[in-house]
Amino acid sequence: MLNILSAFIGLVTLILMIPAFIPLLGALNWILVPIALFGAFVGILSSKNGGRNFCLIVAAFGALRLFLGGGIF
Repeated sequence: MLNILSAFIGLVTLILMIPAFIPLLGALNWILVPIALFGAFVGILSSKNGGRNFCLIVAAFGALRLFLGGGIF
């Protein structure tokens, strides 16, 4: 059950991350990356790894976008 919750958190975060790829909205990732990491934490509590890995990939995409935008853009 926690694996499904973790995957759901990752999916919602990924959908909310779509507008954050628009220039000048990249700072939204400062909110979304911790949410994805929280989903990964929930996934750690599960016996399966799918949701955790998905949340870590989503967090990595957000962190990469922050890195490329200089943390603001």
